Amino acid sequence: MKILVNILVSSLAVLLAAHLLPGARVDSFGTAVEVAVVLGPVNASLGPVLVRLMETVKLLPLVLFTFAVTGGLVLLTARLVPGFHVAGFRWALAFAVMLSAINAFFHWYRYPWREKPL
Repeated sequence: MKILVNILVSSLAVLLAAHLLPGARVDSFGTAVEVAVVLGPVNASLGPVLVRLMETVKLLPLVLFTFAVTGGLVLLTARLVPGFHVAGFRWALAFAVMLSAINAFFHWYRYPWREKPL
């Protein structure tokens, strides 16, 4: 049940991010669900590997590398899912940042008591 809620929340985040960014487009809610289902495993499997490989370069802080890798994975997802379009790497990067922020808000809103104090 928890995975279905996560997919639904991620799908809503994909729809909202695509609505707010003119460089990203999602054709339907079904496409948003596909994007959430594809982007989750792609980001979970390839993301850490690519970040670890990029970590050796040490040109930029790790946070910027992480968003750059996630932007690249958004572009990969746009190629894999028909009906999901991103205008270029900058829009993919903006989409990744916005998607992370929206997902963080939705998950915080659902579980506000899970936040650990500093």
